Amino acid sequence: MRRPLRKVLVTGAAGFIGSAFVRLGLKENKKIVVVDKLTYAADLKRLEVRGKRYRFYKADILDKAKINKIIAKEKPEVIVNFAAETHVDRSILDARPFIETNVIGTQVLLEAARRQKIKKFVHISTDEVYGEIGQGKFLEDSPFCPNSPYSATKAAADLLIKAYIRTYCFPALIVRPCNNYGPWQYPEKLIPLSILKILRQEKIPIYAKGKNVREWLYVDDCAQAIWKIAEKGKMGEVYNLGSNDEKQNIEVARTILKVLRAPGTQIKFVKDRPGHDIRYRLDSSKLYHELKWKPKVKFQEGIKRTVLWAIIHKDWLLSKWAKVAPLYK
Repeated sequence: MRRPLRKVLVTGAAGFIGSAFVRLGLKENKKIVVVDKLTYAADLKRLEVRGKRYRFYKADILDKAKINKIIAKEKPEVIVNFAAETHVDRSILDARPFIETNVIGTQVLLEAARRQKIKKFVHISTDEVYGEIGQGKFLEDSPFCPNSPYSATKAAADLLIKAYIRTYCFPALIVRPCNNYGPWQYPEKLIPLSILKILRQEKIPIYAKGKNVREWLYVDDCAQAIWKIAEKGKMGEVYNLGSNDEKQNIEVARTILKVLRAPGTQIKFVKDRPGHDIRYRLDSSKLYHELKWKPKVKFQEGIKRTVLWAIIHKDWLLSKWAKVAPLYK
């Protein structure tokens, strides 16, 4: 039986999934070091609901000197890398920040971790590296076919990590989650955007006819799975992290409308975005069988929890609107 991790350094910990991971760790009294650049999508309020029982460094993972200094000082047992630019629409408008953070930033972390002889490096990737699939599911060894600048940069980071594993016997694992949703998600993503639009008495924008299919995972379930992988996952392995709960985007919007008791007319179809993948679906049997993990929160229940949280935290969502609105005029 493996012992609990002693000290974990988490990059991108003020983001959506990273903060859920940290909150869960703090709840279980883990010793956590937080590193975050605090970009537009980050917010330390996501962490403060658990109190300030963590050490925080404001740092860009592109800053080689600072990252090396932090890792050398803190000497974490494990690094979990959530730091990334993540929004596909923004990557279409300007790919450069995605290349810098997602590829070069990952290399900076890898090299710092290698030089400091970190025992384990857990990298959070995405199901989007595989591209789209009409039927069936992606396995961990399915070929890459990224179709957006965002997914291309995440695929590049995965390949770089695999090269470090092979070349340097670097102790890394890769996790590829499906679409996450839940409390504290920045409202440029479909579910919080849809909720906020209804709270603002506006229509939900849905690309094309809303037929694109995504697999949806409640963020707390995702955080629990990543902790399990970080503690018990096999070195050098890739783990798909899915929910087996797929929905068309139009179904997602209609579910939110129903929970908020808003009319179906509160949807407007807009021009599709370039390169929009039709469907993602992961085969997560490796994670389910090897590590004995399965998601607990079903989609209907997760949406109810998310909507309730959004109503209570409406002011937080509205405070982000100025930077989201230009994307959805």
